[in-house]
Amino acid sequence: MKLYVLGNAQKAGVTGEVERWLPYLREHAEILLVDLLQERDLSGCPEADLAMVFGGDGAILRAARQMGYRQVPVLAVNLGTLGFLADIHPQELHGCLDQVFAGKYRVTRHLMLECVIEDTNSGLAQTVLGLNELAVHSMPPSHMLHVELDVDGVTVSRFGGSGLIVCTPIGSTAHNLSAGGPVLEQELSAFGITPICPHTLTYRPIVESADKQFTIRTFGPTPQALAVIDGYISVPVSDKHRIAIRRAPVTFGLVKVPGRSFYQTLRDKLRWGTAPAYRSEP
Repeated sequence: MKLYVLGNAQKAGVTGEVERWLPYLREHAEILLVDLLQERDLSGCPEADLAMVFGGDGAILRAARQMGYRQVPVLAVNLGTLGFLADIHPQELHGCLDQVFAGKYRVTRHLMLECVIEDTNSGLAQTVLGLNELAVHSMPPSHMLHVELDVDGVTVSRFGGSGLIVCTPIGSTAHNLSAGGPVLEQELSAFGITPICPHTLTYRPIVESADKQFTIRTFGPTPQALAVIDGYISVPVSDKHRIAIRRAPVTFGLVKVPGRSFYQTLRDKLRWGTAPAYRSEP
């Protein structure tokens, strides 16, 4: 088995944990590269079977950006705070690796999004690949932003507020969840669409097929906004821009070993579906 070993060296404990596991990994696999700064473009590197990512969910997002349009399945070790995607604790890693090297694992495939930001005056366009979400939000000072959303050329809504999020199922438990959006099962082929602080009582989040194309425009007296992909890439936009979101031609792979499930992670990380802690009667 051929491996990339990736991680965020700025996070406490990552470098030490990687150094601790490297001898074991070299005994059982061929390590193609170790990148703890996550600066390398992996799309031109020799192709690996798996990418081991040490850190938190942010390290996974960076790994997905590094791999670009040549995604490699990720085995993620949580050295962060929440670790919703990086759900393997270092104490569980030995047992997980034994199963992986024995071939006892599966790779789940997850929707990624492709965002095309076009300047309608010049015709120039920028295409960005994302794993979590596109968020269009107002720039400081935070005036009300007016947003129009089309789905397959049909106007769905026009509203004023702080912005709009279009997320993948993987990204539904990130910015989208904090904005009151729906949690999507991770292997769904759908996008979540969630307004950010809409100035209306009638606009609620919706879920729509990923086979459709979504177009966002800003308008009104203060149309300046930021289009932010995965909380990392920021592009200033205005009423002169058209933002198109569609299914990416590649998917993100996540390594799963027996005994781990999406709903278990929801319960463990977000306390989803657990009973409230009532006070006992005196």
